[in-house]
Amino acid sequence: MSIHLPRGPLMIDIAGLEPSAIDRRRLSHPSVGGLILFARNHASPEQLSSLTAEVHALRSPPLLIAIDHEGGRVQRCRDGFTRLPAMRRLGDSWERDPRWALAAARDIGYVLAGELRLCGVDLSFTPVLDLDRGRSGVIGDRAFHRQPRVVIQLAGQLIEGLRAAGMRSCGKHFPGHGWAEADSHVAIPVDERELAEIEQDMQPFRELPLDAIMPAHVIYPRVDSRPAGFSPVWLAWLREQMGFAGAIFSDDLSMEGASVAGAIVDRAAAAWNAGADMLLVCNAPDRVDEVLELWRPDFDARRSARVARLLPATDVSNIKTDPRYRAGIEAATRLAG
Repeated sequence: MSIHLPRGPLMIDIAGLEPSAIDRRRLSHPSVGGLILFARNHASPEQLSSLTAEVHALRSPPLLIAIDHEGGRVQRCRDGFTRLPAMRRLGDSWERDPRWALAAARDIGYVLAGELRLCGVDLSFTPVLDLDRGRSGVIGDRAFHRQPRVVIQLAGQLIEGLRAAGMRSCGKHFPGHGWAEADSHVAIPVDERELAEIEQDMQPFRELPLDAIMPAHVIYPRVDSRPAGFSPVWLAWLREQMGFAGAIFSDDLSMEGASVAGAIVDRAAAAWNAGADMLLVCNAPDRVDEVLELWRPDFDARRSARVARLLPATDVSNIKTDPRYRAGIEAATRLAG
């Protein structure tokens, strides 16, 4: 029997292919509102479906289940799933045949979302909207293109494909991670440019119909001394200057790029107070327990509602018979090689 409990603002992970008793206890905590999956949580579509069904049944309303499943080197589910190309392959195709590339982006988005949804996954943290500045190794071929106009066109079609399969979009990493060279997983990236220069990187976030946004663990010292995900300045800019009304997810608070905010509880408080709606704590179960024990966020109905809008409501039973699914597999196979 599921427990009736509003979703909290934390998104956490689990260790294996099914929730342990400790996992179920953590996922049932009032401060938790979501589960993020990794490759270690997937063995087959059947196993993944069983896992997500068990997690969804724990709570009412159900927890949001998300994953980083972009294509290329960031594709968590592989066995039983279509191999998706890195988004750069779409940008390269756009250079040769823009019309084909745009149609392929839409159909690949349909496959990406459809296969996850058939297994009970609610949201993929995609698309990556960073511009390929030729500087960031951690972004690299995850970026569609170097030109914002091309990124907007291709990502816009990918988003259309996601929505056709009933999945929302999450653009990352606001206001742009393409210039900062360091990898925020292991270092603290800094982008020394003036705001006027960063504006070009923000164009995709400004113009695309995004349902959620994930800020970067990057410091832009000409704007604020704090990384964007901990910055009331940047998140107010997102809300007030850009009019964004969707959900804001922190990037993983366990990453080195988040260390400037202090210990894990300080990081959670800083991201929450800056304006994030849901906070990720990944690959650090001891830190999850510390946050659950020591941090007591005030329940915010507006923030909870923004996250709730990300849960899909459409039927997925006919996805594999839809012509867009076959077209997406063909496009993905052609680009992934």
